[in-house]
Amino acid sequence: MTGGYQVYRAALPEVCAADPDRMVFTADADGRCEVFTWDAAARRARQVTRRPRGTLHGAIDRDAHVWWFDEDEHGRGQWWFQPFAGGTDRPGLTDVPPGLPRGLAVSDDATVALAVGHGHTTTVHAGPRGGAARTTAHLDGHATLTGITPDGRLLALAGAGAVTVLAGDGAVRAVLPGDSGTGRLWSLGFAPTGDGGELLLVRECDDRYVLASWRPAAGVVTHDWCAFDTEITARWDGSGDGDGRCVLVRQDRHGRSVLHRADLTARTLTTVPTPAGTLLDAATRPGRDLHYLWTSTGHPPRLCSTRGTPLPVLPTVADPVPGRHEDVWTPGPDGPVHTLLSLPEAVRGPAPAVFLVHGGPADHDRDAYDGVVHSLVASGFAVARVNYRGSTGYGPRWRRAFGRGVGLTQVDDLVSVRADLIARRLIRPGAVGLWGTSWGGYLVLLALGTRPGLWQAGVAVKPVADCAAAHRTTTPALRALDERLFGGTPDEVPERYARSSPVHYAAAVRAPLLVAAATHDAKCPPGQVRGYLAALRAAGVRHEAMWLDSGHDGYDGGDHVAVLRHAVVFLDRELRGPARRPQTPRSARSGEHRTAERTTERRRSHAEGHHPQRPARG
Repeated sequence: MTGGYQVYRAALPEVCAADPDRMVFTADADGRCEVFTWDAAARRARQVTRRPRGTLHGAIDRDAHVWWFDEDEHGRGQWWFQPFAGGTDRPGLTDVPPGLPRGLAVSDDATVALAVGHGHTTTVHAGPRGGAARTTAHLDGHATLTGITPDGRLLALAGAGAVTVLAGDGAVRAVLPGDSGTGRLWSLGFAPTGDGGELLLVRECDDRYVLASWRPAAGVVTHDWCAFDTEITARWDGSGDGDGRCVLVRQDRHGRSVLHRADLTARTLTTVPTPAGTLLDAATRPGRDLHYLWTSTGHPPRLCSTRGTPLPVLPTVADPVPGRHEDVWTPGPDGPVHTLLSLPEAVRGPAPAVFLVHGGPADHDRDAYDGVVHSLVASGFAVARVNYRGSTGYGPRWRRAFGRGVGLTQVDDLVSVRADLIARRLIRPGAVGLWGTSWGGYLVLLALGTRPGLWQAGVAVKPVADCAAAHRTTTPALRALDERLFGGTPDEVPERYARSSPVHYAAAVRAPLLVAAATHDAKCPPGQVRGYLAALRAAGVRHEAMWLDSGHDGYDGGDHVAVLRHAVVFLDRELRGPARRPQTPRSARSGEHRTAERTTERRRSHAEGHHPQRPARG
């Protein structure tokens, strides 16, 4: 693992159920995210994968076989495995054509189930580990394999509007609806112990998030006593205590995390003490050993064990994280808008500012270390991270608040926060820039075009620039997301797509703009970015373009460093005059945090309420 700019997935190591000292995790390898094993007894790591573009997806089964997904530049590939100590690489199942990874599950008896995406369909294959695959199910649309029972007899798949439980031969055992009538439903896996095949669920109902579970004989049981006002994710307690019906619940609330332990049999909910800040991941291991990945804005992520189990050491920064960090709440039509504000210590009076706009939109900024924030604050900028309407972490009503339309509502919140920070004399009115990636980049372009007099510079990384064109060429999951947000397809509601499309306002942009895009981006396709750049050129708008030979979720640190340096120099020049050398830290920022999962990508894993089957651009 290198000592420079680090790229890794912000998630706990996966632990072997039969031998908790054996784990699998992702870490940096010469600027790429790769899969490693960790032997806690020996305190030794071993690099498993060495792919030119990096590797994000890794797992470990009960027999301590290590799994990873080998994908090409378009995200298509296959699952492979090898023994924990090393050995021959073998395909997870034979005769499975390459596709998009939509889930891996391995039962205690080594039955393997794989969900593979092909365009608008999802195929589920099953078979003995390393053996011949049989096609178990073929579904229209995007679906995610979320679990297998220990005996391999049941599978759970989450798709649009429902969770489907299949028998091992593909027969449908149950369809659990999750729509506007019964509330959205998320599937979080089968209990690792017991023989009842209990499936853990989270249901949204009555503006709350409630734990639920399904059993073959009892059907769905909603645990109304275990309800939360903001987004949650959950996992079965892996301590091995009691009857195996305890659940660890991680709640996102106002940019920070709260951890709970729910006992479904005793009907009790207990808060688990953890440090203030953000838990990027948490799990209970055998012996009631709580493992968690903790961070705050001023502290890079670190892995913790309540029983002192040796865990891999994550990369960190050599010096203290600079800046003063505070919360600002700005009045708004649907409630106050929350901003995480970081101020440079060396600047007296109002500082030049960068609004770092998160993507999703079903995501949020949190009290967590961010290498981009670190770089900007070290360079003398104030950084505002706004959890605009549509963000998670503030409850269902906030997430659904799109009153003025897609994008335009969120721009209104950015504008309100800008005015509030200026009125408080925290930022300089004539030196305010925007920086966002994916859906955050979309909001940057939309804000520059619809409110051109307020911003002095913009950076949009892998953005949506033309909503209708992106819909035609993006992934099926994101096409479905667009249709939910806009209320139909571009053919059905063309005026809504046009009104919310940055390309519609390209000629109105006045601030200089840096656009960084990827030639293999399936989520925010390059064609619609090229069309936007052509519109800028036709209107004579001053801009710069930067093209990366990667996909949307790049795992190569070199790309992230190149964008970071270019963007900081660009913002420094446009907001403060002649460029100076940017202060780029030896960053521990992860790519997915969620985040690779986590770099300038500002991507996150499905931690903090961002469930695996909930699509998001970034």
